[in-house]
This record gives sequence, C-alpha cells and structure tokens, in this order.
Amino acid sequence: MANSDPNRVLRLLPLVAGSLGGTLLLLNRLLTPGLTESQARSDVVGVILSALLVLTGLLWQRVQPIPPEAVVLDGEEGFDLDPALPDAVKTELAWASHLLLTNTVTRSVVVYSQGRVLLRRGVLGPTATVDPGPILKRVLETGKAIYLVNLKIYPGRVEFTYLPPNTQGVICQPLGDQGALILAANAPRSYTKQDEAWVEGIADKLTYSLATLAIEAPNQADSAS
Repeated sequence: MANSDPNRVLRLLPLVAGSLGGTLLLLNRLLTPGLTESQARSDVVGVILSALLVLTGLLWQRVQPIPPEAVVLDGEEGFDLDPALPDAVKTELAWASHLLLTNTVTRSVVVYSQGRVLLRRGVLGPTATVDPGPILKRVLETGKAIYLVNLKIYPGRVEFTYLPPNTQGVICQPLGDQGALILAANAPRSYTKQDEAWVEGIADKLTYSLATLAIEAPNQADSAS
C-alpha cells in the first residue's frame, strides 16, 4: 500500500493563505468606493505579505518533495544460505544481510559470488538462481556499483528474475571481481548517499571474508590429496 505524505497539508498552508489573502484584498479594493492614503498603504503591505506567502508555499513544494511511494513486494519471506559454506562465512552473511534489511529500505538481499548464490534473504524472487544479464555483468567487469533508482524505467530490469517482480529500486554492489551484493528496495529513489556509502562498506567487509574462503578452499583440497 502506498504511503501518504504526512506533511502535505502543512506544505500547502502558506500557498492557500497567500492566495486567500490576495483575493480578499482585491475584493476589498473593488468594493470600497473611496480609499484613504492609510488604506492604500495597508493594501500594499497586504499584497506584499500575500505574495511572500505564495512564494513560500511554492518553495516548500520544491524543497520538501513528496516522498516516493512504497509498495509491498510480491513474494514470500525467506532466508536461504548455501549449506556448503563454512560456519564463519554463514555468520558473516547473516550479520550483513540483517543490518541491510533492518537499517535501510532494502527488502530483499542476494549475494552472488563465483557463479554461486551464497545467500537470499528477505522477500524472495521467483527464481533461486542468478543468470547475470548486461547490468550485473557490467558490475562484475568494471568493479563499479550501479544504482537503478527506478527499476521499472530500465529495459534491463528483465534480468532480475531472482528479485521480487515489483521491485522498485536496485543496487548492484561489487564484491571484488568475483561477485556482487544485490539489494532490492520497495520504493524508487529511496537510497540516500549515506546508504550507498554504508552498502559499499558492508560489501568491502564481505569481499574480504569471501576472499579468505577462496584461499582456504585450495589449501583444503591440497591437504586432502
């Protein structure tokens, strides 16, 4: 269900008051047969005040824009972890995903690394596998994050079948050169610059943990042989 703007009436108040005041001044001027100098000066002051109120109302419409509308994402709540992961990495992924889901507008988290889906949490998409499309491939190749502020306007949205169908915004944050942290939001233009910086910091921490896992795996294979 969309969220209504709680400050809508407050933002409209100066605009309505200024327009009403200007209209009443005009009617008073038209209906008064003769004006004294003091009344004329009062009218001038009243017109100025009404104009300032109207200007304030218009500025508030721009400085305090209506918040983006949120939706309820389609899908079931879930928490899937790759069972082959070491316990330490599972704990790290669980910690990171919990922070993202509880402290940002993120409603769905997918961690993809080295061709594997390591974690899905939050509102789950219809498919459990990640088939990298042009957008995710670009993130993996360039190592630079991509923030799709309003997913429905991007033709490339069709590649995100592993996210809820009505996802509104997506962040694809690289995890080194091997994977990506993919976040889905339930409202467009909802991640702030501070959120993006925080997501980047969490991704850097996960990159280190996953790199450690990649180093340990060959060593375990060598010892087994």
